[in-house]
Amino acid sequence: MESSGEAEPAGAVEAPASKRAKEGSKNRSRQRWRKGKAKASRLTHSMDLRTMTQSLVTLAEDNMAFFSSQGPGETAQRLSGVFAGVREQALGVEPALGRLLGMAHLFDLDAETPANGYRSLVHTARCCLAHLLHKSRYVASNRRSIFFRTSHNLAELEAYLAALTQLRALAYYAQRLLTTNRPGRLFFEGDEGLSAEFLREYITLHKGCFYGRCLGFQFTPAIRPFLQTISIGLVSFGEHYKRNETGLGVTASSLFTSGRFAIDPELRGAEFERIIQNLDVHFWKAFWNVTEIEVLSSLANMASATVRVSRLLSLPPEAFEMPLTTDPTLTVTISPPLAHTGPGPVLVRLISYDLREGQDSEELSSLTKSESQWTRELWQRAQQAPRSPSLVVHFHGGGFVAQTSKSHEPYLKSWAQELGAPILSIDYSLAPEAPFPRALEECFFAYCWAVKHCALLGSTGERICVAGDSAGGNLCFTVSLRAAAYGVRVPDGIMAAYPATMLQSTASPSRLLSLMDPLLPLSVLSKCVSAYAGTETEDHSDSDQKALGMMGLVRRDTALLLRDLRLGASSWLNSFLELSGRKSQKTSQPVAEPMRRSVSEAALAQPEGPLGTDSLKNLTLKDLSLRSSSDTSDTPEMSLSAETLVPSKPSNINFLVEPEDALEEVEARSELSAKDRGPGARDAFPKGFHPRRSSQGATQMPLYFSPIVKNPFMSPLLAPDSMLKTLPPVHIVACALDPMLDDSVMFARRLRSLGKPVTLRVVEDLPHGFLTLAALCRETRQAAELCVERIRLILTPPTAPPV
Repeated sequence: MESSGEAEPAGAVEAPASKRAKEGSKNRSRQRWRKGKAKASRLTHSMDLRTMTQSLVTLAEDNMAFFSSQGPGETAQRLSGVFAGVREQALGVEPALGRLLGMAHLFDLDAETPANGYRSLVHTARCCLAHLLHKSRYVASNRRSIFFRTSHNLAELEAYLAALTQLRALAYYAQRLLTTNRPGRLFFEGDEGLSAEFLREYITLHKGCFYGRCLGFQFTPAIRPFLQTISIGLVSFGEHYKRNETGLGVTASSLFTSGRFAIDPELRGAEFERIIQNLDVHFWKAFWNVTEIEVLSSLANMASATVRVSRLLSLPPEAFEMPLTTDPTLTVTISPPLAHTGPGPVLVRLISYDLREGQDSEELSSLTKSESQWTRELWQRAQQAPRSPSLVVHFHGGGFVAQTSKSHEPYLKSWAQELGAPILSIDYSLAPEAPFPRALEECFFAYCWAVKHCALLGSTGERICVAGDSAGGNLCFTVSLRAAAYGVRVPDGIMAAYPATMLQSTASPSRLLSLMDPLLPLSVLSKCVSAYAGTETEDHSDSDQKALGMMGLVRRDTALLLRDLRLGASSWLNSFLELSGRKSQKTSQPVAEPMRRSVSEAALAQPEGPLGTDSLKNLTLKDLSLRSSSDTSDTPEMSLSAETLVPSKPSNINFLVEPEDALEEVEARSELSAKDRGPGARDAFPKGFHPRRSSQGATQMPLYFSPIVKNPFMSPLLAPDSMLKTLPPVHIVACALDPMLDDSVMFARRLRSLGKPVTLRVVEDLPHGFLTLAALCRETRQAAELCVERIRLILTPPTAPPV
């Protein structure tokens, strides 16, 4: 049918068609831009560092010449200046990165695991250079177009130039670590005064540029929208926290409603920097616990696997007996946790995909806490499965100060389904209200209870794995060390995801990345460690602390009143680890202390009482006492006595055997100029280079060197060889871009040097805490599956050798 042009008004037909054509053209243009960016990313990834730098410098000079010829306009001059800065910083950072990359292989665990903080720093700088290279190409191709968004591109270039400037400073700091430390060591080994000066200098660097437009540029693209949402929520939460003193009354819907932070990246970055530098650990505890809000937790559980059993149990604070592995006819008494707050129940969460024998027993039901009627009826209708031969004991992360098993329940449900084994997740008490060693005591007590009562949990206990992430990974190691020290069953293996093994305030190449990490900034990490150690800073004179009103005053007064309890762990250490200096005796009488002594009492006298509050039954102290370090026996070293509470000399701890290529490293280090060997951190910078400094004022980051953080039950990386030899096979899954990466690498190297079975897998382009983001994207799911694979290796019985 033929129609005339006058049959319909032209606009009625052409306007929608024109609109669709424009939208289609815009979509095609957007797709071409994305494909071009992806292609550029692949090209830059395949480039070596020098080729990338040279390409960037050439493009920067071309763009600089073009905009210089555009007249005296302010925008053109700013664009010319930013490209001049890109050229200068690219030429300056390339030699420093080249030196780091040339020596990075000396710090790897092995040739199959090329990962350490030096490599991560170089990779991050490459990501920044690659983004600038892509943006410079885009500008060179489109600068004459009428559609060229001058202000947007200028803001992007200025943000990434600032990031590159700061990364150049980090490269010089890493070079200083390289010249200061001994071969193969990743952690700063200068004296404590020099280490404190280094950290203070480092923490004054400007960070806001990494939390605005550049937020998460080093991570996989699928992570960046999530990080942007979190950053907006964080700064919004910070405003509510100040207004409501403790952050109470902040609803989930109010966290992400501050539009000005969403549309102004520079404002968001500056506010983010202020928050991480100046707000105390109570703020981070409140923010990280947002996931515990009923609405958010319900949404997370809706997207997770459905399990038959998810029960919160309360373990009564009652002592029980455990057989010794060397002689099951002898037993040791496992006392309930006592440190700081006295005896108290331990909350645990039992998760099982199937309802198994024992899980619906009356004895277990009597321990259930606030269970819903609907779930009970579901259990009654479900058919029982036989007990699993395996059991997983899980310790959650959260910096020792936040979160519970509920925060980690979504991925634990998936684990329970995939492994076919019940999981017991421990809700240990959190700092600063319950500092070290309370969490360790509770986790050890719950672990021993699980071993003894595995039949109630739906397991025969043939294979037991302990697993945890971050702070939970630390507890995996320390609980296993304490089990070996007590002589009870040690788990069959450990799976630790991005664990913290060194809680001392010290620098390492990977910890330099905390300058830009939105999830684990150095100041926040330090505050969490300070809270766990019981040595929170008492300087609350900052204006932001005063803005907290009465709560800030109460916390300060409470801190003064609890001064004696802050280092109460030293009393525990003296009582628990004192057996080596004692003479053997036939019997030991149980001692029931309702409360731990204060550190001031411990400083006035050296107690010589029995083994704290953990009495022994049918066992003499001679059976448990440990030999001196000169002994050739493999007996677990449980006694560290008082000398572990003072700064250890480097010779006291053999981190690892000297590498065979140490001579190569010494020769490479000798190539560094003498001016890079000075004691001051600022001396690391070449003449004329000045990184950007923070404009947020003094940083409220506690820089202290408390003896308690050197306790091997707090920093297992500092444990003597005789203790580490008692650990079962260890599987570590770490993140290449995690500030805690060096903790994993050094711990794996120590175990490898002792001949202990250990594996280290390092995932690329993911942040610390990827397990809680397992459902976010394909990369996080693959990393979570890797953790499950490692647990499955532990739970699979070893095959008998052929006869």
